[in-house]
Amino acid sequence: MSSTKVAVVTGSNKGIGFAIVKGLCERFAGVVYLTSRDVSRGKDAVDKLEKLGFKPLYHQLDITDQTSINNFKKFIETTYGGLDLLVNNAAIAFKGDAKEPFGHQAEETLKVNYFSTLNFCEAVFPLLRQNAKVVNLSSSAGHLSRIPSADLRAKLSSPDLSISELSKLMEAFVRDAKDGTAGEKGWGNSTYVVSKVGLTALTIIQQRLFDKEEPNRNISVNAVHPGYVDTDMTSHKGPLTIEEGAKAPLFVALDADWKGMYVWFDCREVDWFGDAAP
Repeated sequence: MSSTKVAVVTGSNKGIGFAIVKGLCERFAGVVYLTSRDVSRGKDAVDKLEKLGFKPLYHQLDITDQTSINNFKKFIETTYGGLDLLVNNAAIAFKGDAKEPFGHQAEETLKVNYFSTLNFCEAVFPLLRQNAKVVNLSSSAGHLSRIPSADLRAKLSSPDLSISELSKLMEAFVRDAKDGTAGEKGWGNSTYVVSKVGLTALTIIQQRLFDKEEPNRNISVNAVHPGYVDTDMTSHKGPLTIEEGAKAPLFVALDADWKGMYVWFDCREVDWFGDAAP
């Protein structure tokens, strides 16, 4: 079994993910994998980093495609035997002026940002080595207070909430979005908000499950809001550079000793259960 440490960043051919790979290449004591759905775009991103003097490795990965996940998992397991750092960065967001029906937006956004991320985690978590770290890229939109319904907030923040129960809540939102009742049922009017609240809730549950492991691998899982960054996802409206957006994820991945936290872009812990985001 290889003793080489391995870091993986999903959806990292551009934007914050690209900057995270760059930062890991600077400081992570091991190999760093840049991944993307599209092979040519991924290899172009690797070429850009190589011209800057970095040496990322590349592997195709589409977290919405089970075959792609299986191939990636097999490659990591066969080549290295384990994984030390996973940054779940891959995500989508519909634009504010998107013409697609709200129900369609809900289904597609939750598919990638919650369900596919969860599925990928469940596939590769058995590969996590002792003291491994997982960083889930959340958002200010992922703060619990962004869900209007007190009842839904109570369910999402329950200390007894299981992953299957959380997934059922996310499925309920998609159904409500499709039949036009999401607003009246207290979900609000943003599919992105629900997807990132779901991801942050998932983070807390994942940490709770790792804490109960026997034998315990001392694995940490944290959610990070990277800030409002100048990327394609924000239509380049964010004031932060991608390097500034990578600052908190890199801090959590390489420096902090936190577990189950919701971390703000300025590298401070934020109360996810609080009445409002900072």
